[in-house]
Amino acid sequence: MSYLLNAIALLVELAFDAVATLFLLRLAAEACRADFHNPLSQFVYRTTNPVLAPLRRVLPNWRRINLSALLVAWLAMLLKRLLLFALGGLLPHIVGLVVLSLAELLDYVLLFYLVLVFAWSLMSMFAPDPYHPLQRLLGALVDPLLRPLRGKLTVGMIDFSPTLVIVALLLARILMAQPLLDMGFQLAVAG
Repeated sequence: MSYLLNAIALLVELAFDAVATLFLLRLAAEACRADFHNPLSQFVYRTTNPVLAPLRRVLPNWRRINLSALLVAWLAMLLKRLLLFALGGLLPHIVGLVVLSLAELLDYVLLFYLVLVFAWSLMSMFAPDPYHPLQRLLGALVDPLLRPLRGKLTVGMIDFSPTLVIVALLLARILMAQPLLDMGFQLAVAG
């Protein structure tokens, strides 16, 4: 690829990943019942609601999971991958494209939570204001992952539960997402 195509590919990835992140934040905030009065939660809600409101009539929530937000995040991954293939001059096989975009969404969700847990643990080390909107939102989003381990991996004053969760997320990316990504690439370029 030329330098210009590499730059365009980077911009395409950034744009679609930002969209996916926004809808994954909405999905996670609703699933974790994050505080709606938080200004960051309100920003996410207001930004995503124009897209999700019409879709919610067709796709209702399933066990506190916003299927509309999940669908939009998956479509963002699908369109991103389709544009990246087009920039490379390739026309992918549709089954491979679907598998690849699902695998990318899984990998992105795992990376999303990895970053959230890391950011939360870093912020909690420096003991910021516990009422800060970012601290409250991060705490609500990572609590379901950390709650089963909290207090069980404590040595002195240090809780190692975020470390174990980060290692588990990294292993899930290697053992679950990467084989699916490889299979999706093979199916997309075959035929």
